[in-house]
Amino acid sequence: LLSGSGLSREPRSRAVEQVHLRCTEGSLEWVYPARALRVLLEPNVGSAPHSTVCIKPASDFQGASIYVERAGQLQLVLSEAQGARPQPVSCFSSPSPQRAALFLQASPQRDISRRTASFQYKLLSNQSAAGPDFQKMALLEAMCRPCDNMELLMAICSSDFVVKGSIRNVSHDSENHMSQVDVSVQKVYRQKNQIFQQEEGGGEWRGPIQTLLQCKVKKGGGDFLFTGNEHFGEAWLGCAPRFKDFILVYQAARERGANPCEFELN
Repeated sequence: LLSGSGLSREPRSRAVEQVHLRCTEGSLEWVYPARALRVLLEPNVGSAPHSTVCIKPASDFQGASIYVERAGQLQLVLSEAQGARPQPVSCFSSPSPQRAALFLQASPQRDISRRTASFQYKLLSNQSAAGPDFQKMALLEAMCRPCDNMELLMAICSSDFVVKGSIRNVSHDSENHMSQVDVSVQKVYRQKNQIFQQEEGGGEWRGPIQTLLQCKVKKGGGDFLFTGNEHFGEAWLGCAPRFKDFILVYQAARERGANPCEFELN
């Protein structure tokens, strides 16, 4: 997290302040935005080229607009007016594989009330993610098709989360082309962050999983093994076979010595 304030600047200065961010993912918080801020996303040398930049503004984003620099021109990504409501992830192709530049323009203010222009960012190297459509990032995880056996075996080894559970409810957001699957969790095998949590008073474990509206996820009975990765603190659906089908696939692979990692079945 990089945090700074526009109040620390020289009041009469018209210079654009510039910051360098070296991580492939992180967040920036600009309190009391003033004048302009140029943000260079320059991952450390040696990392893979990054073709796509994704940003997610905070729900209380205020005080500035975000642009991306392309060939000396500024293209609007998020206006302050849009920031007044929750925003989906925005992704765009990076003009350079080793560097991307964002430009934050502070909005004129009539008072000194606190405003914060805050967002999370993530650099993606997968070529299929290139393009202006924010759905492309989700498509890296949600391909709207069943995983084959090898993809499933790899998913339990490398996913950010692996949980056994059932579907409580599925809600759809047609405006943002997304669906949310509310999961009643029986067992958490792995999770990167605490997305799946136990309700107060020793209640059941629950958690939300995001996917694309076009995947047409519906509520179904029975137990599933939900796997996937996390983006900006949200769980995105990857492979999700019925648990009994997963057990058959895993046991068959283990008998052949073809399982890429050990998985706790008990």
